Amino acid sequence: MNESSPRIVYLTAGAAGMYCGSCMHDNTLAAALTRLGVDVQLVPTYTPIRTDEGDVSSDRVFFGGVNVYLQQRFPFFRFLPAFVDGLLSHPRLLRWAASRGAELAPEQLGRLTVSMLRGEQGAQRKEVRRLCHWLATAVQPHLVALTNMLIGGCLPALKSALRVPLVVTLQGDDVFLESLPAPYRLDALQEIRRLVAFVDGFLVHSRYYAEFMRDYFGIPAEKLHVVPLGIDTRDFSSPVAAGAESPAAATTVVSRPPTVGYLARLAPEKGLHILVEAFLQLRQLPGTADARLRIAGWLGASQRAFAEDQLARLRDAGLDPASVYAGSPARRGKIAFLRELDVLSVPTVYREPKGLYVLESLAAGVPVVQPAHGAFPELIAGTGGGCLVPPNDPQALAATLRQLLLDRPRLARYADAGRRAVHERWNADTAARSTLTVLRRIAGDNF
Repeated sequence: MNESSPRIVYLTAGAAGMYCGSCMHDNTLAAALTRLGVDVQLVPTYTPIRTDEGDVSSDRVFFGGVNVYLQQRFPFFRFLPAFVDGLLSHPRLLRWAASRGAELAPEQLGRLTVSMLRGEQGAQRKEVRRLCHWLATAVQPHLVALTNMLIGGCLPALKSALRVPLVVTLQGDDVFLESLPAPYRLDALQEIRRLVAFVDGFLVHSRYYAEFMRDYFGIPAEKLHVVPLGIDTRDFSSPVAAGAESPAAATTVVSRPPTVGYLARLAPEKGLHILVEAFLQLRQLPGTADARLRIAGWLGASQRAFAEDQLARLRDAGLDPASVYAGSPARRGKIAFLRELDVLSVPTVYREPKGLYVLESLAAGVPVVQPAHGAFPELIAGTGGGCLVPPNDPQALAATLRQLLLDRPRLARYADAGRRAVHERWNADTAARSTLTVLRRIAGDNF
């Protein structure tokens, strides 16, 4: 990079070895900004990230998960020498620890969250100082971006040490906070509202989420900036490729049964149980008795019982779970999975702030049916790639899926509109250009 390139450090958050929408978004954005000539360092926190695209993140991890846990539980770890901290935050150790599948109890997680948000007043103050020293001496960025407010306890120290603009992307902070036990949730919210003053700008991906988080965190409206969501579409088929037509868009008779798909974590909040119930109802409706369901996504240890219950429901209905669940595919496998579908639905219980899987499905030419809440109405209106149903209503979902599966011309219109929209307007490079425009406006003379 030349000396005039804006220098950005983007602190992302690893998710203990699982595919995570936030770190996948951060990785895609960092790669696209780099293609625009921006000097971006994507720096993981907690654990190394896992992404199904080329990983552009640094091999240096701050706030290593092992370190922050030990410093929380055992005070003497807060005073160990730097070389021991370095060993405990080594990416190889963190990957090994993540592979063990251990999860904190809600009370322990709540205490750790509040302590992290207290920054230099919390148990992890040594980690805050280590990050600030590295940024101030080795990197000297023009702007620092954080993937969420949950790692924002370092914001006051960063502002003091660097005196550069600080930007935070909001992409699901509320979902995590609402899962904490009440005392810790309230304490965490109080700490975050205190930290808002140290942030120069917040990036969100929908008007819905901007309005919601304005009230939830007490963010001044002028600090909120809506930037488009984007995915790397380069290895999806082009919407104008000669002869390219997805199964969903085919107006002729297809040789396989109509296929409904799900691509997300196998978790209650993602609504897998709602889709399973809707699918079982769909099989009872005229014209769709032969419909099949295909499921893909990350399955963590804590959700295994839930997922097995859903697969058992399908097995009891005469469906083979082995042919239903495709595991957690990597990039090429994910695209191949999407191309087997006629329609995708991830009927989330919570109000989704992003919805990357919607863009991925549309990029592959597969229409979507999503609940009418969160970011989904804006995604559907902006792409024309599907339709909405009432939230938490399996019967309405089943009826809508049937209508689409029996109406190939309508499916084709949704598929074509959605695929063109994502390839032309919701791709990573377009999102990066829009984001860079906002960052320049926030940073002013720093860029």
